[in-house]
Order: sequence, then C-alpha cells, then structure tokens
Amino acid sequence: MDIDLPSGLRGNSVRSSNGCWTCKLRRKKCDEKHNVCGICASLEITCYYDQDKPEWMDGGARQEEMAARLKREVKEGARRRGERPVPPSGDRISFAEATIGEWEVLARHHPRVLSTSTSMADRPRGAADAHTDVMESRHEASAIPPQRGPDCTLTRMGARESMAIGRSDTVLLMFYMEDLLPFTFPFYCPSLLEGGKSWILDMLISSPVVRQAALCQSSYFFSLARGTADREGAWDTVLKQTRDAFEVLRQSLQVIGNSSITEHLHGAVRILASIMQVQRFEIAILSFNNCRAHLNAALALFKQLLDSAGSDQEADPQSSFNAILARLGPLSWSLPAQCAEIPSAEQTAFRFSSTLLIFDDIIASMLLRQPPSLHKYHQSLLGSSVNGPENPINLEAVVGIQNWVLLQIGEIVVLDAWKQQCQSTGTLDVMELVQRATIIKNSLEGHLTRLETSSIVTSKEASSLLNVFTADYCQQSKARTSQIHVVTRVWAHAALLYLFVVVSGWQPASADVRYHVDRMLELLAHQISTPALLRTMVWPFCIAGCLAEPAQELYFRDLVEALQPPSIFGTVRKALEIMENVWRNRSASDAASCGIAACFKSQGELVLLV
Repeated sequence: MDIDLPSGLRGNSVRSSNGCWTCKLRRKKCDEKHNVCGICASLEITCYYDQDKPEWMDGGARQEEMAARLKREVKEGARRRGERPVPPSGDRISFAEATIGEWEVLARHHPRVLSTSTSMADRPRGAADAHTDVMESRHEASAIPPQRGPDCTLTRMGARESMAIGRSDTVLLMFYMEDLLPFTFPFYCPSLLEGGKSWILDMLISSPVVRQAALCQSSYFFSLARGTADREGAWDTVLKQTRDAFEVLRQSLQVIGNSSITEHLHGAVRILASIMQVQRFEIAILSFNNCRAHLNAALALFKQLLDSAGSDQEADPQSSFNAILARLGPLSWSLPAQCAEIPSAEQTAFRFSSTLLIFDDIIASMLLRQPPSLHKYHQSLLGSSVNGPENPINLEAVVGIQNWVLLQIGEIVVLDAWKQQCQSTGTLDVMELVQRATIIKNSLEGHLTRLETSSIVTSKEASSLLNVFTADYCQQSKARTSQIHVVTRVWAHAALLYLFVVVSGWQPASADVRYHVDRMLELLAHQISTPALLRTMVWPFCIAGCLAEPAQELYFRDLVEALQPPSIFGTVRKALEIMENVWRNRSASDAASCGIAACFKSQGELVLLV
C-alpha cells in the first residue's frame, strides 16, 4: 500500500509473483510488461526485471537502501513531469496555496490514499458533508446568540445538520477517546471545571473533518490490537479510513480556499485540528514523506487565522490569539450556579492544535537548520517564565514539557541558523556566537536548577468536590506533576547538548557532553514511572544516544527493548535506528561538519520525532 508501515507490520507476500523486483519492493501490483512495466514507466523509475533475485533484495539494510533510492526516483520523476513541488516551510505563501496546493501534491504521490478524482457517488459520507461542516462555521459565528446557560450547547447542536455515525465508527471513536488519546498524550488531563475532554467528543460528533482524522488513527491501532488474524481485511479498513480522512480535508480546504477565512473561522479550526491529527498518525506509522507538507499547510492556516484578527493586533500575537479565541465563542454552557463556564469545542481545539503546531515547528526547524516559522510568536505565546495563566500556550498541559525549555530550544535553532548563514558568507563572529549562546545556557541552567531543587506543588483543583468521582485524583495529580518535572529535565539536558554542538561542534568526549548524557540516562532509567513515557521524550533520547559512548550503547538499546509490542513504539525504534547509524560511523565521521541535524538527515527524510 502507499503508506509506509513499520517493517514488523508488513506482510511477507508481494503483490505479484511474476512482476518486476521494483514493484515487489514497493509492494505494488505489477502489470508484468517486459522489459519495463507500466508502473515503473509511468513513474520514470528504474524497472528491475531480472529473472534472478537481486543481491540487494536481502531483507536487510541493502533492501532498505534500495527502497529509499526508489522513493527518491519517484520524487525526481514527479519534478521532471512538472508536478508542483512542496515549498520550503520558511516561505511566505498564501493560505490557499499552502493548503490546497500541497494537498494536491500529496494526492499525486499517494493516488490510492488521496483519491482526488473520486466522484460524488464514491466519496465517503464524511467527504460529502465536508462542505456542510465548513459552511456551518458561518452560521455558528453569526447566527448563534451569545447566550449562557445549559441550553446553549443544545442550541449549537441544533444549528448543525445531524450526522449519523455507524456502529463500527462508534466503537472506533470510543477506542480513540478512552485508549488512544491517553496513550498519545499521557499528560493531557484538562480540568473537569473546564469541561475536561468533552470538546473532543463534541468535535468527533459534529465535524466530519475531525472524525475522519480520528478514525484513521483508531483503525490503525485497533487493527494492531486485533493481532494478525485478518491482516488484509484490517489493512483495507485502515486504508479506507485514511483515504476518507484525506478526502474530507481536501474538500474542506477547497471550500475555505475559495473565500475569506473569516467566513469559516470554526471550520478552519477544525481543519487545523485534523491536519495535526493526521500528522501524528503518519508519524506513528513512520511515514515521514508528508510531514513537511502537513506542517506547511498547518503553519499557513495558523498564520492566516491570527492575521484575520485585524491589523491592530499585529504588534501583539497574544492579543491576536485571544481575539481568535473570543470569536470562536461563545462559551458553550455554564453550570446552573454560574460557578464554571465551559469553553467551546473550537476554542479548546484551537489552543490544543496551536500547542502541537508550535512544538512541531520548533523540532522540524532544528532538523532543517532554519529559524522556526512561528518564532516571532514564541515570546508572546509561550512567555519567558514557567507556565502560568498568562501564557496562551501551555506545553506542559498537552505534551508534559514546561514552556521555558521549548522557548530556549527555539532560540538555539535561531542561533544555529544564524551561525550557518554567517559561515556561508565568511562573516562569523565567534565572540558574538559565544555571547548569544551564554545567554541561552544561563537561562536553561537556571530553570533546570530551580526545577531540580523545588518541591512538587499540585493544583488547587485537587480540593474540588468534582474529584470525589476520581478517588485517587490527588495521588494521580502529584504523580503527573512529578513526571512532568522529569520529562522537562530530560528535555533541558538535551537542549544543553544541542547548544554545545551548535557552538563547539561534535565533541562527544567533552566533559559537559558526558555530564548531560549521564544525567539523562539516569533520569530515563530510574525516574520515569513507566517505560512507555519514553514516547514523550524521543527527540532528547535520540540526541543523547547519538552522543553516547560505546559503553553506553547497551543502555539505550535496553530502554527501547523494554517497550512492547514494538509496533506501538515506532518512533522510539526509529530513534534507535538513527543512533545505530551514528555509532556505526563514529570513526568515519567528520567532526567539523557533523551536527545534530546531520544525524537525522542521514535517513533521507524530515524525521519528525514528536
């Protein structure tokens, strides 16, 4: 199939017993035409039609290398045919161009999953409703009165066209809510007084765009839970749900792209949420080919949303962000005694998706060695202090990392990009480099010291009577806060390692490098409550592993082997693959040119380990 799956989940059979070896490797149905099959000819790639099995078809590294080479040939062939390339994430492009255009690129490269020629009769139910889903936003923004009270939710739902959900979809959506979501975001536990996770249920019921994005993820993981009894049937379901998700997104993007985003504010937020969900899904199955296209589309949409707040807000991103939240209201309902107001589903979705987008943008920019696209928003949205109510974006609440760490990693990315530019022009001032790096280093070390010496303080919400329904809430809250401290410390040590490499180059024997790698190993081995939490620290884990000494390799391998079953923890195993490649090439590495980004780029893709 067209989505790359973890090797452990791929069947051993091929699509055609007499087809070319290229199609066998790519797992395509070959038309068996000699000497060049029609599939390879149309893609302008090398068709291997020897009778004898090629030496590179060894089921190991050489086969993986050939698969990567063929992927590159497919992309090069697309460029020769004049297909539209995906623009760099740093380019300033229009929303319609970044969304519809890039998703059409995906459609060309994934014809089975992204069927752009699907007729109305063949479209999934969600795609047929995509126009309604987006157009409803105009009604929600203008027709619903800013009323308060328990009936407000019913008013909103009454304004929407009812959408039937089949029994099988209900099972998958409950699996998403109860199992997949807590697994994917173990630190996400919003306050009961703010509606908890009800906004997700609201979006799943009311929005075909969001629902299809969730269903494709649920189908994938649910099929893994079922085992291998009906592999073909299970993967047919996964493909169908994935195709439906892309089709719904494409339809919705066309509606918004042809008009002003202010007319479809609620629909635009649902699309943003869906893109981020699809991004997480493809990363989970280790399909990184589309990461940049997804990220570019989400970035363009986010910027367009903030720009729509008005020119008077341009100087203050936080004001623009809050203005969008206000326009996504009114609050959905309040308790009878007016003691709590619940944000609307779109308000919470916008905050949640924006958090993931800023997070992904920083990590992707580190790999691309260019300033984060949203860097100008960082200070205003993330703040310079430990998380507090003044920060519109709270990374700790969503991904378990305190804001200050990602804020400083963003500054290191900017510093690295500046250094590269200066080196290319021969104008690098080493004194300025050290001066700027020292400011970042002092900030990271200061926050890290305070975190290591501070006592754990749980939220006052622990005393709420609502928590009687969760008997061990206080203990869970304290344990969660404790683990957030551990995860944040791991990320802080990795940030310092990254900074040292940017300033001093690849120096794995350095005393500073050795100290931070040792501290990270200690935290990962002894202070995380469950091995599964390693999924939230894949990026720092990979950085520490790449800089590890030979004697420490076994510890990193053991941490990965503890995660079972392997198919569920694909990103962690991808990180180990990157480490193994660095370890194999220690003696051949050029210390002057080696860097953190180079370790990830050796995989030939934008490997976004989030």
